[in-house]
Amino acid sequence: MKHSWADSIKTALSASRVEKGEILQPLWSGYGEIFRARLHDASVESVIVKFVNPQNHNGSHPRGWHSAESVQRKLRSYEIEQSWYEHYAQRCSVHCRVAECYTSHSDGSLQWIVLEDLDLAGYPLRFSELSPDACRPCLNWLAYFHARFMHQQPTRLWTTGTYWHLATRHQEWQACTDATLKKHASILDSLLNQCTHQTLVHGDAKVANFCFANDGDSVAAVDFQYTGGGCGIRDVAYFMGSCLSAQDCLTHADTLLDYYFATLKSACEDRAEPIANVEFQAIEKEWRVLYPVAWADFHRFLAGWAPDHHKINRYAQQQTDAALQYVSSR
Repeated sequence: MKHSWADSIKTALSASRVEKGEILQPLWSGYGEIFRARLHDASVESVIVKFVNPQNHNGSHPRGWHSAESVQRKLRSYEIEQSWYEHYAQRCSVHCRVAECYTSHSDGSLQWIVLEDLDLAGYPLRFSELSPDACRPCLNWLAYFHARFMHQQPTRLWTTGTYWHLATRHQEWQACTDATLKKHASILDSLLNQCTHQTLVHGDAKVANFCFANDGDSVAAVDFQYTGGGCGIRDVAYFMGSCLSAQDCLTHADTLLDYYFATLKSACEDRAEPIANVEFQAIEKEWRVLYPVAWADFHRFLAGWAPDHHKINRYAQQQTDAALQYVSSR
């Protein structure tokens, strides 16, 4: 008899009985599902199960992107997430809160990760867009996450984090509708990948992957499928593009960037091995220069993947123009 996700939960949490509850969301392209499981006679009432079953993959993609390369990238991403929870998640502090991983299992075809139910932990709210002020808890999370893993080698993770980086998106690059971005794609990619100050990046730090407390003052993050090495400003640019309108970015992005770097400074000082102020100043200087480059790099991806996407807006174009001007001046 094969080991099941319910068996894993019973063993890990000493539950007498486990029942599958509501499905919270299907995984991309039918690779599985995320659901809540109810526990009896255990220390917690419920857990969240991320259940991956490649056999259920329907061979399609919502935007038509389907290839052997994309399938392998997606399957690898679930392995990366399991590795993240097994080897890194416990190193996150309360300032970059993540769900506790109770257990995980992989047998080559099926995989599941059993996680703390963040609703019960006090993070029940989800949003698809935010006001500029409401962005601050997420930027706080990113700052402490980046500080915690500054100069960390991404062992057992993606060598380069983010789901859109150029090395894994050749098809989208070929389809890129912006000739200038296409021409300079490798330069933008190299500037980000070869920057001096590297950390771990979340890799998919959109607002939908943050769970908010009822008071809106703190968050926990989920979905670490594309976590790996990189320049932390990529997370920041991607996050702001995920939840703010072009006008909000034009009006408030500079203030939010200042808030992120002020928090990053505090987080670097709060480390068990503090980062000296002179080094922090070098990090900030480098990452501020690369902020428009991060926008342009994601714009490059969208211009191939979904050229009509709403995230290609006035602010994204403004930052892309600034990045291309910087590239031309070097």
